[in-house]
Amino acid sequence: MSTRGAGAASRIRGLYAILDLSVVLAGGKPEEVLDAALRETLEGGCRLVQYRDKKSTARALLERASRFSAACHGTGATFLVNDRLDVALLSGADGCHLGQDDLPLSAARQLAPAGFLLGVSTHGAGEAIRAAADGADYVGCGAVFPTGTKGDAVTPRGTALVAEVAGAVAIPVVAIAGITRANAARALRAGAAAFAVISDLFAGEGIREKTKEFLSIWEAEARAR
Repeated sequence: MSTRGAGAASRIRGLYAILDLSVVLAGGKPEEVLDAALRETLEGGCRLVQYRDKKSTARALLERASRFSAACHGTGATFLVNDRLDVALLSGADGCHLGQDDLPLSAARQLAPAGFLLGVSTHGAGEAIRAAADGADYVGCGAVFPTGTKGDAVTPRGTALVAEVAGAVAIPVVAIAGITRANAARALRAGAAAFAVISDLFAGEGIREKTKEFLSIWEAEARAR
């Protein structure tokens, strides 16, 4: 049930769940905790997941990404890997999200198959315009709100940043950093096609229910447009 081949606009929308080991792991074995967290958000209806892991070995990354990819595709969800294009390709992921210091988009595109999504982290209209010109399928836009999950996060610029980037490019914009159930609607109203969530989704219990709450926010805003 892979979604590979579908357009970015139909796949990069709504809740963009970021499965991050450093946030999800609060006791228990990493594999069991990660698998349970992914299962709950998929059961809650999430259809866009990124695996983000800055510390694990390449072997562990590939083993997990392969498992997560299969689980996502079993529900028709799009699965992305953060930073590591090699892991994304080998695991059967639908795409890879690249930071400003990762493999250049032009180089990544040479290795990626047709229909493979490539997203780029941006911090303003200039970077977003360059990413779009280089062939990015979507751009991440942040930091929007304060966050504790990225030690190198730039100074938050609020929804004005989302509006600036969304107004500068025609590809989907994902609002990143500090997104919660209390402010997700604001990011969507500013022009975001999707909102990336880590802590307010995966920290603590009730992931399935929180997923449904985020999706309800997205659906309400989509109806209002």
